[in-house]
Amino acid sequence: MIRRKRVLIAGGGGSIGSELVRQLSKSNKVFIIDIDETNAFDLAEALELEGRWVHSRIGDICEKETVEDVFSDFRPHVVINAAARKHVKPNEDYPIEAVRTNILGLHNLLQATRRWPVQRFVQISTDKAVNARSIMGATKLLGEVMVRNRGGIVVRFGNVMGSRGSVIPFWQGQLDRGEAVTVTDERMERYFMSIEEACRLVIEAAEVGRRGETLILEMGRHVNVLELAKEIVARTGRGDIRMIGMRPGETLSEKLMSVEEEARAIKRGRFHVIPAL
Repeated sequence: MIRRKRVLIAGGGGSIGSELVRQLSKSNKVFIIDIDETNAFDLAEALELEGRWVHSRIGDICEKETVEDVFSDFRPHVVINAAARKHVKPNEDYPIEAVRTNILGLHNLLQATRRWPVQRFVQISTDKAVNARSIMGATKLLGEVMVRNRGGIVVRFGNVMGSRGSVIPFWQGQLDRGEAVTVTDERMERYFMSIEEACRLVIEAAEVGRRGETLILEMGRHVNVLELAKEIVARTGRGDIRMIGMRPGETLSEKLMSVEEEARAIKRGRFHVIPAL
């Protein structure tokens, strides 16, 4: 379905957003809006040199006028929102920033879809929205409700390995500086998948999802974070592991669905689908 369309990707300069741009620009016109000038500009320039139609607009989705300008100029058929404040600790320290981007910025995008002919709106969410214990998780949970109520599609998954700010690049930075690899708790476990796989499934969800549905990617088993750290240290042949304890908002384990959602979920291909109420 997503061929020869105008696709707007909010947060298109980030790790997941940029991979979505690379995959979707093969057969569509893609417009990036991102607050990070360098990443978005460099990505658009590189893909335009390959003959693809990619345009970047530096801007903040929290600014209503900016969002309106983008929609009126580009008139997207498909909107994918990958823009988010996604780190637990900074959002616990400064909740207003999580609210501004994850709720008010999303609201601006959804409001714009009322005035322009958008066929699909896809919100990228996180397993931290399930039984939310953190500010970040709570804002993403509210974002899911907002999108479903407007007839959009929510795609929810766990940690993406190699994405900016994720644990493996963070550990690599510690090792490069000669520091010990830090782990919060020996019992902590998370779901992991690659950037490429996550983005392929986001695009598939945009194609097969129906209005008001939540699609949860099949992510296999939890991975113990301490065991993952041991493997990274063993492969590099250097470094120690230091336990630092859990920080505010963190949990030992994440779930992909709540108990209520598990009771209603149906299997569709590689997705667990929560139907619209």
